[in-house]
Amino acid sequence: MKKISILSLHLGFGGIEKSVAALANILCTKYEVEIACTYKLYDKSSFYIDPKVNIKYLTDVVPNKKELKDAISKKKIISIFKEGIKSISVLRKRKSSMINYIKSCDSDCIIATRDIFDEWLSIYGREDCLKIGWEHNHHHGNMKYASNIVTSCKKLDYLVLVSDNLRKYYSKEMKKYNCKCVFIPNIVDNMPLELSDVSSKKLVSVGRLSKEKGYMDLLEIFNKLHNIYPDWTLDIVGDGPEKDNLNKYINDNNLGDFVTLHGFQKKDYIDKLLHEASIYLMTSFTESFGIVLIEAMSHGLPCVAFNSAEGANELINSGENGYLIKNRNHDAYIKKVADLIENKKTRKRIGKAGYEVSKKYESKVVGEKWFQLLGKKR
Repeated sequence: MKKISILSLHLGFGGIEKSVAALANILCTKYEVEIACTYKLYDKSSFYIDPKVNIKYLTDVVPNKKELKDAISKKKIISIFKEGIKSISVLRKRKSSMINYIKSCDSDCIIATRDIFDEWLSIYGREDCLKIGWEHNHHHGNMKYASNIVTSCKKLDYLVLVSDNLRKYYSKEMKKYNCKCVFIPNIVDNMPLELSDVSSKKLVSVGRLSKEKGYMDLLEIFNKLHNIYPDWTLDIVGDGPEKDNLNKYINDNNLGDFVTLHGFQKKDYIDKLLHEASIYLMTSFTESFGIVLIEAMSHGLPCVAFNSAEGANELINSGENGYLIKNRNHDAYIKKVADLIENKKTRKRIGKAGYEVSKKYESKVVGEKWFQLLGKKR
């Protein structure tokens, strides 16, 4: 049986980690699959991983980025020194442990999920091993980042991109190298059996509470919507550094009875919220693929997003299966949400069209693309 190794930084909360778990669950139906993981942040993975998948943790250390940042902000010289030394040690172990794994790995194929892993796989991977980079992030116009991806992956056999726009971009940049660029989208596992009836007065959004996700914009938009539709509520699922700022805005604007921050939740919990909602809202500044949009569509929810979220542009045909708002225009965003609030038939029509789009990202469909790729020779 062919053996596949997936190189992962950790198996905690995050979009890459969710994708790693989903891919491993598909591949283990045909192959022996091992996840080589640098850090063990929790007792078990944050996402379900099939017991057939072997998880191998490479170090017994965890990053101390938060502790170092706190020491610097509080100007504690001794703590800065101690945490700085520890940080260097952690990074050295991260590098040496992964390089040693790659050197000794007997897998037929190794899939790297970070640019640093791409580079190490290029240098230390066996000649007869199929070497694949798996890039989840959009460069967002950062040409230094994009150039780094090209440099890291140019000696690999394939670079898998999660959007077709990225495939087109990197194909041009890679044309003088042997590395071939392939578009394989992320996976929506466990498609719901029934669609939402979109009859509730609930709005929902899911994602990391960080600045690039634009949740402060979402609260400002909802605050204005609340003045027009006071009986509608907003559920936000996710955790992150913006949580305190969002809570403060909610309290300052007396929205506590209408906005709920649910924190990080498991898939079953999120699916229940999506199924009970009527409209999905995204206000991200950037979004490489937008797996949460696909998940919302799979429940038959009409989705509204700013077109600054690159991934949303590939998924939403504005007016047909959702709405894309240009130039981060809040008034235009509010108008489209108001149109959906006032017209259930439109919600159902848009939601049904979105559901048809989501079928393209089912595990059996995306999994077949991976099986085709892994069946190729070097």
